[in-house]
Amino acid sequence: MNKQKTIEISLPSKLGWEKIAIAAIATLAHHIGFSRERIDDLKTVLGEAVTNAIEHGNQLNVQLRVQVIASIEDGALTLKVIDQGQQSLPDLNLVHQERVDHRNLGLFLIRSLADEVKASVTPGRNELQLTMYVAP
Repeated sequence: MNKQKTIEISLPSKLGWEKIAIAAIATLAHHIGFSRERIDDLKTVLGEAVTNAIEHGNQLNVQLRVQVIASIEDGALTLKVIDQGQQSLPDLNLVHQERVDHRNLGLFLIRSLADEVKASVTPGRNELQLTMYVAP
């Protein structure tokens, strides 16, 4: 992978820090030609993915890091959100079930807004790979 087309961000597992990743990646998306609407979708997708990694994957343990790796290639922005796997990612194919408290919408939103979503779960590591194209 061409390092000049890759950005890596390492965040503590504390809610609120996802905003740093969102701001940085939104700026990157703007520079590579994403429309305002696509950037809004991207911000939602990344915010949900990082928040899930902080809350579930790392169980809000501020000693554990969440990595966001962004790479640009052929009109696409691919994001890898990696946590320490304290709790495994759920099956991405599960059907969303409505809840009164509106929790568990994150993966549903991610699957709805991202062009491609892949998950990899190994002991001690969850990786959610999200790809969005400049033009859908």
